[in-house]
Amino acid sequence: MGLIQLYKWTLSPLIGRDCRYLPTCSSYAADAIRKHGAWAGSWMATARLCRCQPWGGHGWDPAPEQKPRAAWYAPWRLGDWKGGYRAPPHNNDESDKSTS
Repeated sequence: MGLIQLYKWTLSPLIGRDCRYLPTCSSYAADAIRKHGAWAGSWMATARLCRCQPWGGHGWDPAPEQKPRAAWYAPWRLGDWKGGYRAPPHNNDESDKSTS
């Protein structure tokens, strides 16, 4: 977590704060590590960083709530390596309002 914070303070302002995904890759990594621990969260963050490139995906991509199943000898299966557009969740508040 300290390395992520160090990146946010030092390199992120120099590189630019534009990320193809929301939340940003560094926020995704911090969330994944908090939710799933250092080992699984680091693999998830690595997969996300590999997707964050010009031919990768973009859109809404938060850290998963449930840890994917993966054998101890295949930790790369914890990450989501597929690119593509990721739509934000739909907000159905307005369609749920009843009309009087």
